[in-house]
Amino acid sequence: MEFIQQNWYWAALAAVSGSLLIVTSLKGGRGISPAQATTLINREDAIVVDVRESAEYSAGHLLNARHIPLGELEKRLGELDKFKDKPVILNCQSGSRSASACGVLRKAGFNNVHNLEGGIAAWEQAGMPISRRKK
Repeated sequence: MEFIQQNWYWAALAAVSGSLLIVTSLKGGRGISPAQATTLINREDAIVVDVRESAEYSAGHLLNARHIPLGELEKRLGELDKFKDKPVILNCQSGSRSASACGVLRKAGFNNVHNLEGGIAAWEQAGMPISRRKK
């Protein structure tokens, strides 16, 4: 106890950091790497949902990704209802918008939701294929 009293600022920093980590993990889905995403797609037939805007999606997206911009996700949830029992991977440019999208899907009853860590930027950096075809 004496240590905490003498180093209260470190204890406060640890408490704030831990709280932010918990809130972030509860808000979004589980973060997965591009390699883990590939495994889910190939072995468990995961569906990929790209939540970026149309221009970003047209510039390049994951193969067979469904395009539902984050702003339209709640009103277009019906398009994904048949995939509630499958793994769903959400991606955006960096992983932040897709983290929010994970929260939306969890609230709608999707249990197997994953956020592509680092987004499409990490996907490209890992040398994974990108499609430029419009769907």
